[in-house]
Amino acid sequence: MSKRDYYEILGVDRNASEDDLKRAYRRLAKKYHPDLNPGDAEAEAKFKEINEAYNVLINPETRAQYDRFGHEGPTGQGFGGFDFGGIDDIFDMFFGGTGFGTGSRYRRNAPTRGADIRYDLDISFEDAAFGTKKEIEVVRMEICSDCNGTGAKKGTQPVTCPVCNGEGEVSYAQNTAFGRFVNVRTCDRCNGEGTIIEEPCRRCHGRKKVRRTRKISINIPAGIDNGQVITLRGEGQPGERGGPPGDLYVYITVLPHKIFKRQGYDLYCDIPITFGQAALGAELQVPTLEGTVKYRIPEGTQTGTVFRLRNKGITRLRSNLKGDLYVRVNIEVPKQLTERQKELIRQFEEETKDLQYNEERKSFFDKMKDAFGV
Repeated sequence: MSKRDYYEILGVDRNASEDDLKRAYRRLAKKYHPDLNPGDAEAEAKFKEINEAYNVLINPETRAQYDRFGHEGPTGQGFGGFDFGGIDDIFDMFFGGTGFGTGSRYRRNAPTRGADIRYDLDISFEDAAFGTKKEIEVVRMEICSDCNGTGAKKGTQPVTCPVCNGEGEVSYAQNTAFGRFVNVRTCDRCNGEGTIIEEPCRRCHGRKKVRRTRKISINIPAGIDNGQVITLRGEGQPGERGGPPGDLYVYITVLPHKIFKRQGYDLYCDIPITFGQAALGAELQVPTLEGTVKYRIPEGTQTGTVFRLRNKGITRLRSNLKGDLYVRVNIEVPKQLTERQKELIRQFEEETKDLQYNEERKSFFDKMKDAFGV
């Protein structure tokens, strides 16, 4: 037995409270526990010393005897023969109270929440923009209606497991070099359920659940975007032993549109126009998700010019506001011209070579001459 002062070993003063002792013990035991220091003989020795000090000081009676008589105790034979009374505390800290002692173990037959389900749903561009209602089919387990989830034949009930007495766990003690450990394992007789089904239900065969395909209606809100998720609470797998069901997560994939592209709540599209429309200005029929609208472009419009049509985009989620539609015009150059058409273009080029719009072209060629000397 250690001859070092027990208060010194735990790093506390002689007026330390029970909570002070427990905090000190947990901190030191976590540092020197053999499982966390495999093969370290010094750590193992310190751990024994810590437990010895803690077990004496945590008990008011032995603490009083130690304070009066020291290490020899009232009989002169020391304080040997004590189990590690604080071992439950340290394992609760390490393992969350799952396996040592009996005070705060996790109940294996406690109610547990059901698993969540993922469903991937493809919708059209228009459905995402305007919102819609969809009906999907989900395959999931459901509580057996014949036995109401007991797993037992109609008119019978599961019985308490005689091995674990309904606990779902069995405990057994093991003496080690560090004291007496109480280990817990799942009951083999009832597989942790705490009950035994003597006459299984004919429909679910004792499984308590049956597989079913269920149709579920989903409201798709206007403005939903690609990759967003709709959550349906309680539509997942059923819980175990009376636990709540999981949730259904619907992952949305919005199919691409032939004309429009979306960025946030705004729409973008390209419209081809003729040279004459660009030069003289024109009234265009512009497509929107709600049909075509008229929009007049000014004369002299250049290719690549973008015009904005307000409130012609996507409805914002949970709002009546809308994004905008951005229309980019591109001048199409005609192909396979007749000789007469070619001649008319040549005449046009000749007659317009001194027009203002050629200043940019002239400036470009001047810069090219400066750069390349041509």
